[in-house]
Amino acid sequence: MGLSVDLNADMGESFGEWNLGDDSALLGIVTSANVACGFHAGDPDVMLKTMKMAVDNNVGIGAHPGFDDLRGFGRYRMQVPLPSLANQVRYQVGAAQAMARAAGGEVRHLKLHGALANMCSENQDMARACYEAALSVAPEIIIMVLAATAQQRAVEELGATFVGEIFADRAYNDDATLVDRSKPGAVIHDSAIAGPRIAEMVKAGAIITESGKHIETQIDTICLHGDTPEAVEIARSVRSALEGDGIEVKTFRT
Repeated sequence: MGLSVDLNADMGESFGEWNLGDDSALLGIVTSANVACGFHAGDPDVMLKTMKMAVDNNVGIGAHPGFDDLRGFGRYRMQVPLPSLANQVRYQVGAAQAMARAAGGEVRHLKLHGALANMCSENQDMARACYEAALSVAPEIIIMVLAATAQQRAVEELGATFVGEIFADRAYNDDATLVDRSKPGAVIHDSAIAGPRIAEMVKAGAIITESGKHIETQIDTICLHGDTPEAVEIARSVRSALEGDGIEVKTFRT
């Protein structure tokens, strides 16, 4: 059997009259959508519209909870007591479930957003608290983890179903965490680099870090950020590079 991989994108990040990203175009390229739940971005109208488009495009729907941080787009590191953080995750997953059903679909997976995701990639107890909270609301949910980090160790400890994710447009440290956005080269903007780079990682079955280190890991899905100006161009480049190397692009199965 040949290689296959899912493509996911963060979307539903507009708010009221303010628009961010080209979700419609991305939904014609990706196979899974991580929809903001109103805490770091999005609102009820945007959630429902985005999920309806996902259903129409046969794209899997995921809840994308983040810190309660609209001003910082969920990218400010926040110190929230774990019981309160767990309730914030439950609240957002519940909202996503309601909107997905109203759109004629279902929430298949969970993916943490921004600073919350980065902190959970470093802190296994924090990741476990978030995942236990999500599972308490949606016991069958598939957890999308930053591959080879504390997120993956937490979900393995829980014995929950998960898929391993790598990023098309982010550079990696040697411990498999993402290079901080404040550092040069942390975000990859050139589609000519992003596509071939990801195809190489999928074929190698490994994260390739900035230093050239190979970290062998399970790669089930590739993230394409929806909030950068070149997002659609990078998405097309990644899909083209994968398919050009004989790698099938399809919604993940577990």
